[in-house]
Amino acid sequence: MIKFGLLLCFLLALSSCLKRTHAEFTAAQCRELGFIKTQLLCSNCDKLDDFGLEAIKPHCKQCCTQDQQPAAQRTYAKAILEVCTCKFRAYPQIQAFIQSGRPAKFPNLQIKYVRGLDPLVKLLDASGKVQETLSITKWNTDTVEEFFETHLSKEGGGKSSYSVVEDADDEDEDYLRTNRV
Repeated sequence: MIKFGLLLCFLLALSSCLKRTHAEFTAAQCRELGFIKTQLLCSNCDKLDDFGLEAIKPHCKQCCTQDQQPAAQRTYAKAILEVCTCKFRAYPQIQAFIQSGRPAKFPNLQIKYVRGLDPLVKLLDASGKVQETLSITKWNTDTVEEFFETHLSKEGGGKSSYSVVEDADDEDEDYLRTNRV
C-alpha cells in the first residue's frame, strides 16, 4: 500500500512537470498566475532574473508571446519625413534637422511639405509601400538623425542627396515658398 502511494505521488509529480514543460498555459490559467497572455512578451520573462523572480520564470515563459523582430534590427528602404513649415515654430527641433545638413546623409530620405501636418515619418519597403507611420513631434534633432541611421537601409551608393517635395495637391503654389522660415 505504501509503495502504491509513493508510486502515485511520483506519477502525479511527473505529470505536473511534463505539463509545465510541454504545454503552454491557456489564457485563463495565465490569468490565475497573474499574467495577461495577450500582452506578455517573452523578452520580459527574461528580465525576471534581474529582480530575483527566477521562480516564476517557467510559468512566464509558458504564458508569453514571442517578440517580433526587435525594432533596432528592422530597416526600411525609404523614409518620408512629412511636415508643414507653418508648424516649424511649434517643432523647432524638426526645423533644425531639416535646415541643417543632416538630411543629406540619407539618400533614401524624402522631405515632403504637407500643409497643416504635424511632423511624422513614413517608413517604406523596397516596393514603396508604407510599412509604419510614426509621429516625431516629441523627438529632438539627434533622435531624428539616430533613428534614420538605425532604420534606413544603407543602400544608395553613398550619394549625398535627398529630395524635397512640396505639397502637389496644394492649389496655392506660392504657399510653401512664402511660408518658409
